[in-house]
Amino acid sequence: MRVGVLTGGGDCPGLNAVIRAVVRKGIEVHDWEFVGFRSGWQGPMTGQSRPLGLSDVEDILTRGGTILRSSRTNPYNVDGGVEKIRKVLADQSVDALIAIGGEDTLGVAKRLTDDGIGVVGVPKTIDNDLGATDYTFGFDTAVSIATEAIDRLHTTAESHHRALVVEVMGRHAGWIALHSGLAGGASVILVPERHFSVDQVVSWVERRFEKEYAPIIVVAEGALPEGGEEKLLTGEKDAFGHVRLGGIGTWLADEIATRTGKESRAVVLGHVQRGGTPTAYDRVLATRFGLHAVDAVADGDFGTMVALRGTDIVRVKLSEATAELKTVPVERYEEAEVFFG
Repeated sequence: MRVGVLTGGGDCPGLNAVIRAVVRKGIEVHDWEFVGFRSGWQGPMTGQSRPLGLSDVEDILTRGGTILRSSRTNPYNVDGGVEKIRKVLADQSVDALIAIGGEDTLGVAKRLTDDGIGVVGVPKTIDNDLGATDYTFGFDTAVSIATEAIDRLHTTAESHHRALVVEVMGRHAGWIALHSGLAGGASVILVPERHFSVDQVVSWVERRFEKEYAPIIVVAEGALPEGGEEKLLTGEKDAFGHVRLGGIGTWLADEIATRTGKESRAVVLGHVQRGGTPTAYDRVLATRFGLHAVDAVADGDFGTMVALRGTDIVRVKLSEATAELKTVPVERYEEAEVFFG
């Protein structure tokens, strides 16, 4: 059997660990051949590919990013995109695909399966917002990076007795903000799932100053003030209809400074959260996902995604995994509020 592998969407720590696990098990257990398609779904549309052998994946476990590169290409937005994929797979004698990605990449995988192309999905996103799996790899690394940044910011905030607003990733789900904010001892955590009152935020900030502490506010990029609008870096949309968010941290820092009279600064972590070496947890989870994805291909169980349930790796339908985003439940956010201010 000849199997294609691709990584789509934003890069993420642990992608290379999945590729390594897939190739090693596929070759050593099943004697399969592997081809890596470059740049997400663009690869199988254009034929951009490279062979993947044992020597190609030997030393990539600890590397961030993806050796296959990535993109936000949507073949269903390209004229004849699906037929191009069919032709490339036939020309390169590829029998099945393993697609590693988030909601957009796996949404395409689900539609391709419906159109008769055999795909198995592996869940990847630092946002941890993909349905049907308890955790996605990349999330633990992103939270660890954000937490370390918050730890470092505490000392400079205290030194200058100023408020610091830390903007983290999270378009529609606030998992990174919630986990890093709790782990880093933030004074306020703001998530997209719950619109926030600027007056309440200012109250928490002032309470912190009254205790002679400098407040740290962690805000997800998609968080919204009551009656406000998303802060956009640009109005342009990608192939899946997403606009680039950004700016809520700077806006909120200015509001805090104006209303409290205290010095306030914003720190935007941006792509730092998704770069570099994956944590041990993400390496293990990504490896387990890769091993089980090979089993799914061997069983011909296409249209499925490997998922973490408790401590077990199971298979779920791609339709279930992409049906809706996994957002922060209200009760999870409310239990954290006891630490605010």
